[in-house]
Amino acid sequence: MNNIKILYEDNHLLVVIKPINILSQSDITNNEDMLTISKEYIKKKYNKPGNVYLGLVHRLDKPTGGIMVFARTSKAARRLSEQIKNKTFKKTYLAVVHGNIKDKDTLIDYLKKVETKSYITTKDDGKYAELSYKKLDYNKKENLSLVEINLKTGRNHQIRLQFSSRNYPLYGDSKYGNDSNKNLGLYAYKLEFIHPTTKEQLSFTNYPNYSPFTLFEK
Repeated sequence: MNNIKILYEDNHLLVVIKPINILSQSDITNNEDMLTISKEYIKKKYNKPGNVYLGLVHRLDKPTGGIMVFARTSKAARRLSEQIKNKTFKKTYLAVVHGNIKDKDTLIDYLKKVETKSYITTKDDGKYAELSYKKLDYNKKENLSLVEINLKTGRNHQIRLQFSSRNYPLYGDSKYGNDSNKNLGLYAYKLEFIHPTTKEQLSFTNYPNYSPFTLFEK
């Protein structure tokens, strides 16, 4: 994948769009991943010899598309990680779920990861998981809702599991629903954080232009 889409770039940060079905970082499959692709981009553009430093501060699941930020220095990586910890680093998602979900709600559960899947469990056994959402649109013909999600905690497969457990599984989710052979209806469309050196408040927005998001007017 050569044509990486850049939203912002300076000496400290690189903000990019991760396409669907690309890993955030490499795993045992040796498939393409955004960290390696982004490192190659910097290496070529700035003609840098040797190994390029690029810090991975957050991830998106392989089937999820959207905005990612990488740190170009270890100081930037450390400061962004601190923002994630103290919740000043804000990720907002768009999701397409099956059914006509109510207009807005806050979902709170305790999640436990077992191997490659997460489960809802008890307070003593799991980690606290919270998100809030509002419905933006409803496609009556397809019986699908478009929702905007403010993720308060970043647990493994949190969005997919929390909606599925309430009988509103995400479009295209074969792991927590029974919807296979489609794009997953989940996109990280907005990212907000404080620049690690200038302290400027940064906000980036990018909308998905593929199905199932194209089934909605908004």
